[in-house]
Amino acid sequence: MQINFEKVSFCSRSLITKIYHAAMQETQNDLEGSVITVSFADEKRIRDLNNQYRKVDRATDVLSFPMLDIVYPHKLKEFAKEKSPDGTLYLGDVVICPKIARKQAKEYGHSKKREIGFLALHGLLHVLGYDHIEENDEKIMNETAEKILSNLKLKRGKKHV
Repeated sequence: MQINFEKVSFCSRSLITKIYHAAMQETQNDLEGSVITVSFADEKRIRDLNNQYRKVDRATDVLSFPMLDIVYPHKLKEFAKEKSPDGTLYLGDVVICPKIARKQAKEYGHSKKREIGFLALHGLLHVLGYDHIEENDEKIMNETAEKILSNLKLKRGKKHV
């Protein structure tokens, strides 16, 4: 998987790369040529995006913009025919607000690193077709996220550097 970063710190790039590669393997979506963009945005920008695309006029922690019409439990390999002539399959965009992530990390009693990792993963899972509207879907999405983050030692409620 290729990850394009916009306005993302080097430390966060390394963290997100590690999480995304683990997530693609865990969800069995490790498809050669897949590409995603991850951006950091300030509160004003993410509020504007949230208002423009979701008609919710408030800042939020993370937004996802999937490019494929994938719904869990379907896999990326089912979309391989949609690769561009150069062999890439653009999955979409994930936008994170680090300022809100910092506030939430403090509120939840864990590190900013864990919160950024959770939000990046949450966004990726949405791009891969996971959702949390229905109770059962939310359970699947949350269990998948927690398994991936726990395997990477990014556990909830524990301060990590």
